[in-house]
Amino acid sequence: MRILIVLIFTALGLSVSAQEDENPMVGKWDLTFINDGKELPSWLEIKKSGIKTYVGRFVHYSGSARPISEVKMSGDRFYFSIPKQWEEGDGMLNFEGYITDNRDTLKGSLSYSDGDVYYFTGLRAPKFKYTANPKWGKEIKLFNGKNTEGWLPIGMASQWKVEEGVLVNEKAGANLVTSQSFNDFKLHAEFRYPEGSNSGIYLRGRYEVQIADNAGSEPSDILFAGIYGFLTPSEMAAKEAGEWQTYDITLIGNRVTIVANGKTVIQDQAIPGITGGALDSNEGEPGPIVLQGDHGPVEFRAIIITPRVD
Repeated sequence: MRILIVLIFTALGLSVSAQEDENPMVGKWDLTFINDGKELPSWLEIKKSGIKTYVGRFVHYSGSARPISEVKMSGDRFYFSIPKQWEEGDGMLNFEGYITDNRDTLKGSLSYSDGDVYYFTGLRAPKFKYTANPKWGKEIKLFNGKNTEGWLPIGMASQWKVEEGVLVNEKAGANLVTSQSFNDFKLHAEFRYPEGSNSGIYLRGRYEVQIADNAGSEPSDILFAGIYGFLTPSEMAAKEAGEWQTYDITLIGNRVTIVANGKTVIQDQAIPGITGGALDSNEGEPGPIVLQGDHGPVEFRAIIITPRVD
């Protein structure tokens, strides 16, 4: 009995100690880098591994989520280095930052692989509310079958046009962004692509659902129907290139369900953070639908959204 009492109090002591030792930098952070006056959205996760080690994940404005093998801590400051992914130069990406007095903001710098230095500010990612048994409003046809009304091209020169009721992107060019923004919704899209092509649909302009010629491949978070770099479909549901295909996507808070060509491949999973290529890192706000046009040819014949209503 004495031994049991000692063990109980020891466990309680460890629990209290763990709470007192909670590092305010642990969590998910929506970052914004500044480069020549341009904002570059990014994302960072820091979590504890074991007793004293901190690890994490990082998403830059392009590319996929990258693991961080160790985040080093010193007081209110943190440091880590990761290999380059798509960046130029031969060096590592070296980060250093600190948490401000309000404990809800990170600030710091990134020494790039080519030696340039960028500065960032990070805010705590929001905690999303989930609405069970949602009520849905009226369907909205985002593509009217006639022209690109309601869409805005961004980035490169636009290659988008409408041919015989089909929205066509013939080659790499601009992305298309809806003029409307949305919170929670159901999205139906019908699309096709030629052999070897690559595109995507960004939900709220922040979370990419991958579109790519991957029929016959093992499912992956960077292939067909994956949430790019984060969520892997349960199976590869892609058809052969040149065939019409469908996505039915439900997004409530940060929880997503994806039905690809009639198969539920992602079921009510939480998206950890923004994916590479996001328009911004303001996760708590509504956002547009974005069609990726800067990678390869793609066609859409139906894009229908059904917003959730309170």
